[in-house]
Amino acid sequence: IEIKVKSMVGLIPLFAVEVITKELLDRHPVFAVRMEWFLNHRPDLAALVSRWYEGSKEEMRLLSLLRGHRMKCLLRRALDETEFFSKYGVRSLSKRYENNPYFVHGESAEDAIHYLPGESDSGMFGGNSNWRGPIWFPVNYLIITSLRKFHFFYADDFKIEYPTTSGQFYTLYEVSNFLIERLIQIFKRDSEGKRPVFGDNAKLQTDVYFKDYLLFHEYFHGDNGKGLGASHQTGWTGLVADLISLKYEV
Repeated sequence: IEIKVKSMVGLIPLFAVEVITKELLDRHPVFAVRMEWFLNHRPDLAALVSRWYEGSKEEMRLLSLLRGHRMKCLLRRALDETEFFSKYGVRSLSKRYENNPYFVHGESAEDAIHYLPGESDSGMFGGNSNWRGPIWFPVNYLIITSLRKFHFFYADDFKIEYPTTSGQFYTLYEVSNFLIERLIQIFKRDSEGKRPVFGDNAKLQTDVYFKDYLLFHEYFHGDNGKGLGASHQTGWTGLVADLISLKYEV
């Protein structure tokens, strides 16, 4: 059954992007020949690749599922603070479903899909609420790296509204840095000296032996940034170290 809900799944086409420079093609002529063959002999698939034949001023080619207009449409949702955009990153489900759940069959509460910023409140999917609203580092990381690739092609002339409805426009590179800062903010102390990742756990927030030892949670509360799920997910939440490096060019 197709379920037409606004979730992170709809943002995934952003990830299918790569910029091919003339220097790269010159260094790898076999790749260039094979790519041309593919585009010429599989027009059904080549039609999905945007901008391949439209080079930029620097003779770069963009391999992407999205043209600039489509990308802006997706980002309009992703950067909307009434939908996906949280103070701590991009949520996995639109917040619009918090008060307006999507019903799969009729109006049964058991079949409703609604925004849950934290842990699940039902046994659906085994009690797992992964895609119901929390913040996930891996997909946020992919959004950031994709924005930087798009910026590499479009450069500073291409700007988007950030956040949506704010009336302020920035380059994709600048927006990627703003998003990085929101993710880093999960671990930083706020004006009250508390780290969002520790939530309302007084011991972790204040104890001299605990307050400076960060945990790399599986995912994070979509509204307050509290760490949820497993607390040792350095395999993907450890990406925060790379985000710090990207932001400050360490």
